[in-house]
Amino acid sequence: MLITFLIKALAFIVTIGVLVVIHEYGHYRAAVACNVKVLRFSMGFGRVLWSRMRGETEFVVSALPLGGYVKMLDEREGAVDPAELHRAFNRKPLPQRAFVVSAGPLANLALAVLLYACVNWAGVSELRPWFAQPKAGSLAAQAGLQVRDEIIALKPDGADSGEGATWCAVRSMNDLQWRLTQHALKGQDLVLRVQSRSSPDQPAGGERLLRLKLSQISASEVDGELMSRIGLTGPYAEPIISKVLDGGAAQKAGLLSGDRVLDVNGQAPTDVSHLLRIIRESQNKGQALPMTMHIERGGQVLDLHVLPVMKQVEGQMLPRIDAALGGPAATVTVRYGLLDGMQRAVVKTWDVSVLSLNMLGKMLIGQASLKNLSGPLTIADYAGQSVRLGWAYYVGFLALVSVSLGVLNLLPLPVLDGGHLMYYLFEGVTGRPVSERWLERLQRGGVAIMLMMMSLALYNDLARLMGAH
Repeated sequence: MLITFLIKALAFIVTIGVLVVIHEYGHYRAAVACNVKVLRFSMGFGRVLWSRMRGETEFVVSALPLGGYVKMLDEREGAVDPAELHRAFNRKPLPQRAFVVSAGPLANLALAVLLYACVNWAGVSELRPWFAQPKAGSLAAQAGLQVRDEIIALKPDGADSGEGATWCAVRSMNDLQWRLTQHALKGQDLVLRVQSRSSPDQPAGGERLLRLKLSQISASEVDGELMSRIGLTGPYAEPIISKVLDGGAAQKAGLLSGDRVLDVNGQAPTDVSHLLRIIRESQNKGQALPMTMHIERGGQVLDLHVLPVMKQVEGQMLPRIDAALGGPAATVTVRYGLLDGMQRAVVKTWDVSVLSLNMLGKMLIGQASLKNLSGPLTIADYAGQSVRLGWAYYVGFLALVSVSLGVLNLLPLPVLDGGHLMYYLFEGVTGRPVSERWLERLQRGGVAIMLMMMSLALYNDLARLMGAH
């Protein structure tokens, strides 16, 4: 537990540190390019822990590592030597001020492109979109998706039943989830091209076209549970016993690792998800019911009697046999060439930016769930998980957070870079800057909005940790 906490904490600090340095470095380099004197480049806020002068700029590391700032020479923040007035930020032409302010978010977006490109070039092992039995009555089941179906491509389903639209290849489960999220937010139905496979390495059966009615899902339901709402229970995995826990019900019944479950009380599981549902349903009035399992072991079929025990799972009492279930899920290595990888990185950065803005807009007008707003605890949790999965997953996560930081800072809120760009737009249109009185009012309003957003994000973090979301 302690090691897990330390990994998450370190991954979070590295994530925030890298993204903040890149963001502030964008502001710094743009200021230097416009001949603005930079007084301080700070990583973090509060008490200074380390400082060093480089030329005319003081570089510091401060105690609170949740942001940073670049302090420039400015008459609004103190007296300026007349000999250096030409280097004060507030004296610079409007285009140069706008360039300096926008350079931070643009640096984050540029970093995301580079990170996504590195992942594309190196390649990453991802789950194959080869599915278990969908939930009965779900959108996936209504569309006709069956166990062992692999989704290989999709396109929007228009009035012409999708004819004329461009097919998008589906290369992995992550790729599919990303595309489903985009189309679900638009309320757009899809045509899926699927193939049935008895195993990942076996030739596929004939292709089928299925219509998935994503328009039946409201934008407020587009969150981390979207795949489950559609009825996609996860990748296909064989109904086998992968590990038996010492002293548990499975061990007492004689089950061994590698046993293939043929049926349970006469029900033949189609996959490991179905097997898990059968076990969970073997109860009556809160009491676990005995099960007869037919299993295959070394070419022989054996009958074993298993008595599950009731245990608490996600806030409810369910029968458990104290064994890990399911064989390894099929994976595929997703890798792209030099130019293709860079092109896809640019497109992915753009798509994530548009999706983030779309999601924020729908949350603002109540069409999307506010549960999608995450804070530092969720970022730390995901950072730790991605580190354990491997460097490519962490780099991809870093790119995602970098896009989010860039997009967030471009929002027209007074305390953010986008707020300053909003002031400059007003100045460019009217020919005069925003008055000090209005600046003060807008600043207070922006701080209030940011505090509400941060409070909501922290609440969502705590709710996720306690299982309330």
